[in-house]
Amino acid sequence: KSYARLSTLRLHMRTHSGVKPYQCMVCLKSFTQAANLTAHFRIHSGEKPFRCRVCGRQFSQSSSVTTHMRTHNGERPYKCKVCNKAFADSSTLTKHVRTHTGEKPYQCEICHQRFSQSGNMNRHKRIHNEL
Repeated sequence: KSYARLSTLRLHMRTHSGVKPYQCMVCLKSFTQAANLTAHFRIHSGEKPFRCRVCGRQFSQSSSVTTHMRTHNGERPYKCKVCNKAFADSSTLTKHVRTHTGEKPYQCEICHQRFSQSGNMNRHKRIHNEL
């Protein structure tokens, strides 16, 4: 990739180096960029400064409003190359593609069972706490 500014190249290089100098003081999660930490911190503060023009629903990140707007306008720009099914956001497409590939990137540390989605793994982990 090429960048017009050296500062932008340096930010990009952090994605390769793993350097995450910005840390959340609440949960200790780290980020490569200060803006990402600011957006993350809204999870803890509950601040939702971005509002849908159609229904008024509020969001902590502007990108969430963009994705949400697709529920109103029906736009589904992310298409599965295997079956042509279309999705409103890329993360839903990623989860869907795993139904074709069989990929299960999430693994329970206790019993080593694998899952295609993190939510399914987290739900599964509760059975270990009940034992």
